[in-house]
Amino acid sequence: MVLFGLTVVRHGETRYNKDKILQGQGVDEPLSATGFRQADAAGVFLTNVKFTHVFSSDLLRAKQTAAAILGKNKFCRDLEIKCDARLRERKYGVAEGRPLADLKAMAKDAGEQCPSFTPAGGETLDEVRERAKDFFEFLCQLAVGLEQKEPDVPGASSRSMGTSKEQFVFPWTNHGSEAEPSSEGGGYSKILDANILVVSHGAYMRNWFGYLVSDLSCTLPGNLSKSQLSTVSPNTGVTHFVVKLKNGNLSKPEITCVCLNQDSHL
Repeated sequence: MVLFGLTVVRHGETRYNKDKILQGQGVDEPLSATGFRQADAAGVFLTNVKFTHVFSSDLLRAKQTAAAILGKNKFCRDLEIKCDARLRERKYGVAEGRPLADLKAMAKDAGEQCPSFTPAGGETLDEVRERAKDFFEFLCQLAVGLEQKEPDVPGASSRSMGTSKEQFVFPWTNHGSEAEPSSEGGGYSKILDANILVVSHGAYMRNWFGYLVSDLSCTLPGNLSKSQLSTVSPNTGVTHFVVKLKNGNLSKPEITCVCLNQDSHL
């Protein structure tokens, strides 16, 4: 069995976020002073979480956020941030650099509603979802590859004994240590093959999380409704999943959402 943690953080605020102007992929704004403070706060919130891998959108606002988070981390400040274009924000074509109100007006003129409306030169929601699906499958393959590299333990029935795996501490669950509900019902396991941090963008994350729930039957926290998935994460909102792949089966991951768009650090 392969088990990995996946923490997804939206980038910090930019001047365009504050002014409700669409950035998409064509506007590569840096973080504002507020955005850097938010990124630092997220880093403090995650300071005791030991990540094994860090991935970021290749857009500046995401890269700066990822760097700020690692800069506050006690264990992995020198971990390489790998930039991946699959994590970019949705492309809004002719609407990029224009107020959100303009996009809504374009949608109304076309007889459609946001966010399903696609402006000229933009990406459809299905195209964004395909990018997210491709990246998630890549993460699953990465975790399986790590598990397969582990040395076999004589006498152990499987590698899930955790002899060469890491234990991780999480700030958003009881006692700061739970990662995955145990079969006994009372405790949680902390043994993971990998613990991955991803920094991306609001519309992209909403689409990705929707895919995990609708297509892969991700389990949501008891106090969360599916309708809340349609809400865009606040800047530096933190979402955490635990992903289980039984027998290395990439086609049927068991996904548990521990928290969605957590912003208590703000």
